[in-house]
Amino acid sequence: MSPAWSTGEYLLLLGGMGLVTYLPRALPLLVLSRRRLPEGLVAWLGLIPAALLAALVVPSLLASPEPRALDLARRELWVALPTLAVAWKTRSLGGTVVAGMLLYWLAGVLG
Repeated sequence: MSPAWSTGEYLLLLGGMGLVTYLPRALPLLVLSRRRLPEGLVAWLGLIPAALLAALVVPSLLASPEPRALDLARRELWVALPTLAVAWKTRSLGGTVVAGMLLYWLAGVLG
């Protein structure tokens, strides 16, 4: 049985996927790299990583998987709180990761 697509078609598809992936990233860099952005826009853009991280992490800390419901007794939540304190105090990514892993392990052993 022969493949439905030829090698050239696969390469064309791969190239097209790369183009649509990197073009939206490269165009703003090329257009905006030599312009001075307003301070308010720069401040707003600086808030995006923290907002995205919170949007990704907080639901998994506060809600049980299935069915989705608020669950304040989750181990992940109670481990995240001292880990956040370690991150706040040390401002070290490596130290925070190690502290979080140790606390999660300790919570598993104790609970």
